[in-house]
Amino acid sequence: MNRNMIRQAQKLQQQLQKIQQELEALTVEGSAGGGVVKVVMTGKQVVEKVTIEPEAVEDRELLQDLVLAAVNDAFAKTQELTAKKMSAVTGGMNIPGLG
Repeated sequence: MNRNMIRQAQKLQQQLQKIQQELEALTVEGSAGGGVVKVVMTGKQVVEKVTIEPEAVEDRELLQDLVLAAVNDAFAKTQELTAKKMSAVTGGMNIPGLG
């Protein structure tokens, strides 16, 4: 590798570390049932908060489905957020192990 390639790789690594830090600080909200169940998840896909409106508690099976749907919604949003941020750094290149 020449020096220019090494510098580019180091710059890319620094940018990726910065994105990872940004993702840890960002949150997304997933919801289901018209907002009856809400899940707040960090950009690193850690669930921080679950909110359940009282009317959702009346039907246990429905509540389970709504929580699952809200978590999946939040998870999908974190994946979109990560892909968007990574694309800004990689210029749309598909780099295995990233995103």
